[in-house]
Amino acid sequence: MSLDLTAKTAVITGAGSGIGRETALACARRGANLALCDIDEAGLAQTADAARVLGAEVLTARVDVADPADMDAFAAQVDHVDLLVNNAGIGVFGLFADTELEDWRRLLDINVMGVVHGCRSFVPRMVQRGHGGHVVNLSSQAGVQANPALPAYSASKFAVFGFSEALRSELKPHGIGVTAVCPGIINTPITRNSTARGLNIDARREKVVKLYERRNYGPDKVALRILRAVERDRAVAPIAPEAHIAYVMSRIAPPVSRWMAAKMAAMAD
Repeated sequence: MSLDLTAKTAVITGAGSGIGRETALACARRGANLALCDIDEAGLAQTADAARVLGAEVLTARVDVADPADMDAFAAQVDHVDLLVNNAGIGVFGLFADTELEDWRRLLDINVMGVVHGCRSFVPRMVQRGHGGHVVNLSSQAGVQANPALPAYSASKFAVFGFSEALRSELKPHGIGVTAVCPGIINTPITRNSTARGLNIDARREKVVKLYERRNYGPDKVALRILRAVERDRAVAPIAPEAHIAYVMSRIAPPVSRWMAAKMAAMAD
């Protein structure tokens, strides 16, 4: 039985494209009303228009998730929330030696503190309302299997994973589930939009983009698996076969997991 979100409200950050957009549309198809935010106002408007065609009531706001005041102002516009999806994130591609300090600051502000701000603004309202609910935080395969080509990104996604595990235990008595979603190689705009550092960047980026395009695992599939994880109240939701393998191997055979991560990183060289 698919998750029924009739008359429920789903809040989704980074809803202007990719996984955020497809999750919004998947929620709309299940009867949810939506509160969506992004810094990409044009993309956000496209998502909202598509969701309204599906019958959803949609609130949109331009929000920088790295700014707690922005997130608080957004939350003040939302009457209540049943499903919170902290999806907004960015990527930084490059070795530690090539990654600039400003890259680290921006990445952690958005990928880690953006999740914290989302939870800080909405979770207390969920607890106070007393009707339960669910929180989804987007980690990554790189959040359970550190990728040497993505040290900053991996660090941010490991942080999201650990935070989600801790928050799940804290919110369980309130009937609020928490899921850390860990997608693998997903074909989204992040491959072209990520900051890249090091030698031969243009050629390496194009190689990564083509790898993701050949893999052709779309964000629409991720959205469906996110909702299935919510329905089943999963603590962790690896998405795509490579993410499942990475998660299992990171738990039962860490040296093998490190070897796999090194091989994956080498594919972009």
